[in-house]
Amino acid sequence: MSLYCGIDLHSSNNVISVQDMQDRVVCEQRLPNDLETILSWLSPYRKSIVGMVVESTFNWYWLVDGLQDAGYTVHLANTSAIQQYEGLKYGDDKSDARWLAKLLRLGLLPEGYIYPREERAVRDLMRKRSHLVRHSTSHILSIENLYSRNTGQNITSNEVKRLTDDDAESLVDQPDVALSIKSSIIVLRCLREQIRAIEKTVQQRVRLREEFRGLLTVDGIGLVLALTIMLETGDITRFARVGQYVSYCRCVKSIRLSNGKRKGQGNPKNGNKYLAWAFVEAAAFALRYNPQVKRFYQRKRAKTKPVVAMKATSHKMARACYHVMRDGVPFDATRAFG
Repeated sequence: MSLYCGIDLHSSNNVISVQDMQDRVVCEQRLPNDLETILSWLSPYRKSIVGMVVESTFNWYWLVDGLQDAGYTVHLANTSAIQQYEGLKYGDDKSDARWLAKLLRLGLLPEGYIYPREERAVRDLMRKRSHLVRHSTSHILSIENLYSRNTGQNITSNEVKRLTDDDAESLVDQPDVALSIKSSIIVLRCLREQIRAIEKTVQQRVRLREEFRGLLTVDGIGLVLALTIMLETGDITRFARVGQYVSYCRCVKSIRLSNGKRKGQGNPKNGNKYLAWAFVEAAAFALRYNPQVKRFYQRKRAKTKPVVAMKATSHKMARACYHVMRDGVPFDATRAFG
């Protein structure tokens, strides 16, 4: 008898449902998030289970790895792409687990990517870097705003980065504002130290794989950004078309049309937010060094808002980088931006 298993995973517990080929529940239980307990409970059905589905929640690493090590065939469900039947009057954790098992049996399960475990830790370390970079940017903007608000003048981000603790009191007359600026300067220094430490460690842990070395030919992409794109992309061959990749990078619109009219919006957060950030960063740097990219941005900027123009530029960058990674060709700004 062939059995299918769905696991509705939560922060501290999970609900497991094992079903047969007719979607009849063979066994079902809520269990704590303890691998030994789960494996012990599943052991009577070990030889009959042909596939298992785990929700792609924030905490799936330990469970997927443990089940794979135990010899189970594990699938990761792309929860944002799964829709329950809208006519259901009642739904709970058990019905969710049953639905996952049924989708697997029918071959209709939208699957997520099980990222190779040997690179997950360094990918998460690089994600911490991007987290610190965003915090650094927020402190720079805070200093710029405080200075402008109290003096009526502007200070550039590069000037902010060169400030020392003693400079705060010379920037403004008010002691309280100076203390606020000084606090951000101290935090910025600490953030820069940690960012450099992470970059050094990541470069010691991983090297750009052959298919990603072409990213270094792209204007606006250096080694750190190339490593970020590599670690977040994973296996480039899992994206059969360029449209799939740029959608994964959150570089396309999320709207629903019917008869040429807008009928709503899809899930704009479906995709990889770190790749979305990486290609916006790449586009911002490319504007400084490549005149063709700058002209494209300026044409868009003349017709729409700056943020929309930047997203359009990052979309072009993502498309170009897909072909660089998949086909092993150098970056061609003329072909990418016209």
